[in-house]
Amino acid sequence: MLPAIEWKKNRVVMIDQRKLPLKEIYLEYRRYDQVARAIETMVIRGAPAIGVAAAYGVALGVLAVRSGKDIDRAFEKITRRLERTRPTARNLFWALERMRRTFDASRGLKLADLKRRMLDEARAIETEDVATNEAIGRHGRDLIPDGATVLTHCNAGELATAGYGTAVGVIRAAHEQGKKIRVFSDETRPFLQGARLTCWELDRRGIPVVLITDNMAGWFMRKGEIQVVVVGADRIARNGDTANKIGTYSVAVLAKEHGIPFYVAAPMSTVDAGLATGDEIPIEERDPREVREAGGRCITLPHIAVRNPAFDVTPAKHIAGIITEKGVFRPPYDFRRVQ
Repeated sequence: MLPAIEWKKNRVVMIDQRKLPLKEIYLEYRRYDQVARAIETMVIRGAPAIGVAAAYGVALGVLAVRSGKDIDRAFEKITRRLERTRPTARNLFWALERMRRTFDASRGLKLADLKRRMLDEARAIETEDVATNEAIGRHGRDLIPDGATVLTHCNAGELATAGYGTAVGVIRAAHEQGKKIRVFSDETRPFLQGARLTCWELDRRGIPVVLITDNMAGWFMRKGEIQVVVVGADRIARNGDTANKIGTYSVAVLAKEHGIPFYVAAPMSTVDAGLATGDEIPIEERDPREVREAGGRCITLPHIAVRNPAFDVTPAKHIAGIITEKGVFRPPYDFRRVQ
């Protein structure tokens, strides 16, 4: 599997996803603030991968502390910086909460032992994510009919996780079953994660993929060329409302209009049971230049006002099933007790 992120010699190594698919460049980070900046600037993206990066960022920060007297203040500074990176991704906060519990439980240890415990926890988050994604794939593969064309939006594959993928993991598991499937990948403007990343991953795996622009999905649905939709998620409210990359809501509405099942694939760590509905999910607004420019060149008048929400929310009523490592949940959704 292609590692989007890994720990090597007390450094965090990431593939620079901004450069794919034309260049395969790996960046090394020695400080937690560098990891935070990498998350903000989309060197690494995808909710599960962001969670792993945040955990390793905490580990890097703690490893740099020289005195046990400074550890509490340092830990707060580290976590506050990482919390500010991507407000929508639930896995970021889930991973930081888990690292905090480990920190609180390790305060009585010697500093060297506490540092080791924090790194072990970050490594466990990475390892568990791969196993979780493989389980998601096993639970979701039977939802993909043999001979189907699957539409996916954005990138929810190996690059968005510690390995294997969520939505792309479901597609991959169906392919590994021997099913003859192909994929339509939305380009996913403005950052083009579908065109640059999903197509690259699927092509490497030998899974047939066709790239379409975001506004073509409805036409291909009407023509009967799409049988199922599978997407990832960045945060899921306890009623099943799901935040994912901008444009997902439009795909869900189109799928419902054409009677096509629309599935979400995500780990349970993406569920935020503290939020009753998707109306409470914070939606990140990103730099207007991502919309004004393409390939570093301006495509409109430079003074034109821009809105650039990175995510939208799909109401639970449009979701046929939420595929997790614990199985496939069906509506009506209630995640209050399933954690």
